[in-house]
Amino acid sequence: MKIYRLHTKQNLPISIEEAWSFLSNPTNLKKITPDYMGFNILSGNEKLMYPGQIIQYIVTPVMGIPTKWVTEITHVEDKKYFVDEQRFGPYSLWHHKHFLNEIPGGVEMEDIIDYKIPMGIIGQMVHPIIVKPKLNEIFEYRRKKLIELFGEYKN
Repeated sequence: MKIYRLHTKQNLPISIEEAWSFLSNPTNLKKITPDYMGFNILSGNEKLMYPGQIIQYIVTPVMGIPTKWVTEITHVEDKKYFVDEQRFGPYSLWHHKHFLNEIPGGVEMEDIIDYKIPMGIIGQMVHPIIVKPKLNEIFEYRRKKLIELFGEYKN
């Protein structure tokens, strides 16, 4: 069983309060997801983030095939971190930790995602060709979109 990890960090010139307000609102995920992903929240975004919250999405990550994705927000510590875990969707495992840290002149956002691809050895063969590049592309889009929304961090 191969478990992969994606680890990203990004600094933004905003307060921890502004960062938390934006990132802890599930509706904002659509704003930082590429349009081609066909991201659409079906339910669960009626309230700000809380432990036990179930959020249902439709995404079209590969070849325009709609996929239902259900995540649970399992842990939340106000203005510090939250964790979302896939309950149903394209991965065998998806555990995404979002951390916020105050830094001089802004905030550091850190994402740590541990994930497993289904289909055993076939999934492992597809990972470096399709899955890893697609995840990197999505997070690079997010990085650029957050700069567009909040400005570039300069220290």
